[in-house]
Amino acid sequence: MDIGRRNAFKTLAGAILAAATAPQALARSGEIESRIARLNGCDIHYRVAGSGPTVVLLHGWPQTSFAWLGVMHRLADRYRLIAPDIRGTGLSEKTVSGYDKRNIAEDVRQLIELEADGRAHLVGHDMGGKAALVLALVAPESVSRLVLVDCSVPGTENMDASRGGLWHYGFHMAPEIPELLTKGRERDYIAAQIKSWCHRKDAVTDEAISEYASHYAKPGGMTAGFNLYRALKADAALVASLSDRRLVMPVMTIGGRYSVGDKLAQQLAPRCDRHVGVVVEDSGHFVAEEAESTFCDHIVRFLGA
Repeated sequence: MDIGRRNAFKTLAGAILAAATAPQALARSGEIESRIARLNGCDIHYRVAGSGPTVVLLHGWPQTSFAWLGVMHRLADRYRLIAPDIRGTGLSEKTVSGYDKRNIAEDVRQLIELEADGRAHLVGHDMGGKAALVLALVAPESVSRLVLVDCSVPGTENMDASRGGLWHYGFHMAPEIPELLTKGRERDYIAAQIKSWCHRKDAVTDEAISEYASHYAKPGGMTAGFNLYRALKADAALVASLSDRRLVMPVMTIGGRYSVGDKLAQQLAPRCDRHVGVVVEDSGHFVAEEAESTFCDHIVRFLGA
């Protein structure tokens, strides 16, 4: 066998072996195309799958677009699904600045312009939910229907641990200290956070946690993630300045019973022309993983209404 044919065979054999040994979630990604586009001064990596009306899926911290693979696998026969790595996460560029949700919303607006002729359904979880809300407020023409999943409206977060709030807000917002204390232990820290926010502790797999950690552990990765939190004061000020704007598109809020619950619905319903509020039982913060089938059923029902 000549060298060229031998190398080709080795490459093919390696690809087959990799596919055969990959976990199920990674095997699903074989149906999904990866792309990179220069958007708003940042190289943004995103995944594309399926056909039909376009739905953009925005993940939160400490995840990447990998978080949406299960949902994409379920819904690709109904929708064209686009899941970006928010700037600084996954395979997207780790910029020095630009982590306020107004700027991330602009990243997403330009992605929708590029891939969906300027208008798409938008689903956002956690930090991705904050960016999705901002985009819906500042550029409503870009959003057909809005789904916000287990997040808080910027400025309403309870950051005071002494009053029942979540301690990690202040920790993540502190300069330099969180990087110092998590260096070399990124996976341990991310795993602990994810497990503490789940009601179903096995819902986010070890494979997924390792995938997330492999990106956040890269130079600048944890800083980029913490910068999403460091921008929260600016995010709160922006949303407060938009308090007179209504959400004119149909809106669905989804909360995990053991996490946000119906708080998000109570916050947003008065600002919506049309609102549907859902609380998913037996779920914590990571609703799309903890109750994937139920989550997808609600998405299909709402987008098709």
